[in-house]
Amino acid sequence: MSSTPHILICDDDPVVHESLGLYLNAEHFPYSSAFDGEEALEKAQSEKPDLIILDLMMPKMSGTDVCRHIRKTSNVPIIMLTAKGEEIDRVLGLELGADDYIVKPFSPREVIARIKAVFRRIHDTETGQKSSVLRFDGLEINLDNYQVKVNDEIVPFTPKEVEILYLLASHPGQVMDREQILSKVWGYDYFGDTRTVDTHIKRIRQKIDSDNPNYGLITVYGVGYKFEASI
Repeated sequence: MSSTPHILICDDDPVVHESLGLYLNAEHFPYSSAFDGEEALEKAQSEKPDLIILDLMMPKMSGTDVCRHIRKTSNVPIIMLTAKGEEIDRVLGLELGADDYIVKPFSPREVIARIKAVFRRIHDTETGQKSSVLRFDGLEINLDNYQVKVNDEIVPFTPKEVEILYLLASHPGQVMDREQILSKVWGYDYFGDTRTVDTHIKRIRQKIDSDNPNYGLITVYGVGYKFEASI
């Protein structure tokens, strides 16, 4: 991440750019704007921002399609903006690799709080003193470079998926409820709900070798999730 993180705002409403821009300027965060999906994808690829604020409903290309294309080559944090009642689209966005979502209408201060939380986590990871690599038979989770290998092959993971998998795998056998996972991965100032955890767990299971007898993500019904690995 650069010393002065760059934000890309993608929304077809000029008021969103104006209101967020005022708060970003006050926090000394440089930003650029895209007003449709095609422009959003082009700027995401050319400017390589440190974080993207992405509206689900945009002309020319939807936010979910933009997210899908970005995730083919980049793990840049993505915060999606969604109108109230668009739950299906919101879940789809999370499944495609968005890290977080904010429901409109929103407070610009809430958006800034989310952005700061993301950058704090990135900074804490980059300045960590110890190597954060977990290895199991057929699975390697590297929190230093946010890379996951399944059977010695790199598998694309979003940052949040890596953090959740690392959190559970670093405490094998320990059951963590959804509130604990939200608190530890998203931070105390996360404003979402526990369904976000379920969506990410589903995506992680699709990406790791679910048939491998040496490890697995286990659902403890009515409680939460745990990672189990053979010794």
